[in-house]
Amino acid sequence: MHKHLQREIRINSLNACKIAYLRRPFMISVSNLSLRYGKRTLFEEVDVKFTPGNCYGIIGANGAGKSTFLKILAGEIDPTTGHVSITPGERMSVLRQNHFAFDEFTVLHTVMMGNTELFKIMEEKDALYAKPDFSEEDGIRAANLEEKFAEMDGWNAESNAASMLSGLGVSEDKHGLLMKEMNGKEKVRVLLAQALFGNPDILLLDEPTNDLDVDTITWLENFLADFENTVIVVSHDRHFLDAVCTHIADIDFGKIKLYTGNYTFWYESSQLALRQRSDQNKKIEDKRKELQEFIERFSANASKSRQATSRKKLLEKLVVDDITPSTRKYPAIIYRPNREPGDQILKVEGLRKTGSEGQVLFDDIHFMLGKTDKVAVLSKDQLAIRAFFDLLAGEDMPEAGTIEWGQTITRAYLPNENGAYFKNDYNLVDWLRQYSTEKDETYIRGFLGKMLFSGEEVFKQSNVLSGGEKVRCMLSRMMMMNANCLLLDEPTNHLDLESITALNNALIEWKHVVLFSSHDHALTESIANRIIELTPSGVIDKRMSFDEYINDESIKEQRAKMYSKVQPA
Repeated sequence: MHKHLQREIRINSLNACKIAYLRRPFMISVSNLSLRYGKRTLFEEVDVKFTPGNCYGIIGANGAGKSTFLKILAGEIDPTTGHVSITPGERMSVLRQNHFAFDEFTVLHTVMMGNTELFKIMEEKDALYAKPDFSEEDGIRAANLEEKFAEMDGWNAESNAASMLSGLGVSEDKHGLLMKEMNGKEKVRVLLAQALFGNPDILLLDEPTNDLDVDTITWLENFLADFENTVIVVSHDRHFLDAVCTHIADIDFGKIKLYTGNYTFWYESSQLALRQRSDQNKKIEDKRKELQEFIERFSANASKSRQATSRKKLLEKLVVDDITPSTRKYPAIIYRPNREPGDQILKVEGLRKTGSEGQVLFDDIHFMLGKTDKVAVLSKDQLAIRAFFDLLAGEDMPEAGTIEWGQTITRAYLPNENGAYFKNDYNLVDWLRQYSTEKDETYIRGFLGKMLFSGEEVFKQSNVLSGGEKVRCMLSRMMMMNANCLLLDEPTNHLDLESITALNNALIEWKHVVLFSSHDHALTESIANRIIELTPSGVIDKRMSFDEYINDESIKEQRAKMYSKVQPA
């Protein structure tokens, strides 16, 4: 009787699953929201609505409150005034940052726990069926649970979770492992799968592309492009924001203003509006015509996106008056070499380096650089890239092979790890002065000012700077060196979007040799004309753009073979 009743309950729930489930429109709105910490005001009387079917990219300078705003929406932080309203009955999902919260759960169950209600139903249902004295009352309760379970597509929950994990690069053999057996990067992917699982009505994502490779980011972009509910995302990845966003929510001066379009549309339109505002002699009619042509051009280009239809409709509805200049400040990054480089730039032969645990980072690396090469350096192992740049900069020695720079070449290096440069308590003027032959304070302040250090800020102690401030100091140092070859290892780390955009534009304008590594897709695609990938069994060297490289099927096969070869340490 017990088994027969369970079977009947399951059949009825499967039939219920076939019934169409109509969803109400849903929305998340913020009313009169303020947040103050002592005398500091982060938000002041913010009113904004996020509607279904749209993806909102939250942007703002470092410290503007992007992540804090997401925490307010998620209910993790209470505002000083105002409130957040969500349509009743709708489910919000948040990308969790605590990598140890689920250590005692399996990977698959961790993902399924993203849908809290579904997981509770599963646990209660399993507990009922495990009872040795399964009663009629238990049967009625189980029937109700099975109906809810079926409505929530519970029968496909495990397969959906497994499919999502595989899409995010977590192989099937790891789905049954405990979370504590996973490394940090793997946990990031599992927690991302948890946030995406179960078709949430509202999805909050804070820097979801961190620690993801290109293929996984592409999978996530496609997933979000097809996602029909509301997405609110914070990201410094401009390519990602362009691929998924229908709107930009700009945090500036404690307010949040919504703009239709992706990040590039927001940036270019605000820059166009800024130029027009400064052109006092241009007629109003001419300005409106120029803006209208700009809108039409972007509307046509929307056809290249997975979100083509929705974005095109949004842009066609946009009126010229909606476009306003940005009040954001952008650094002035200008590289000027003291001398032109000669014909001999760099010759590398037989380069080899192993890691601290004896693993081969790269081996048998051969290449020569030309005067106009802008090289993106890739590797599956970030340690290999870091070691390679340290060798090129002369901060380490290879175990085998040679590095020969041309006699006319001067180098400026921005390392991935810059802590060694900031161990003293110099103020910023004295910190930068130690790298300059010209000691005049006005001269030094000029380079700091280009990176938006002004007024009393230049007297900050260098050993208490934030990560972004340290990188901006290093960029000031690079500009002052007037080198004719730039070495940049992950230069966008810790920078806000304004600094990343300014750096990107500076490298586009740079006409000489640059070798760089970056997880910023937009920067790499817009700068590189040559790709050099370091592997434990040799080098892959192609003169092509980044997108051409990662999409070429023959190169994908070559990469797989190169990394599969085991080299003895």
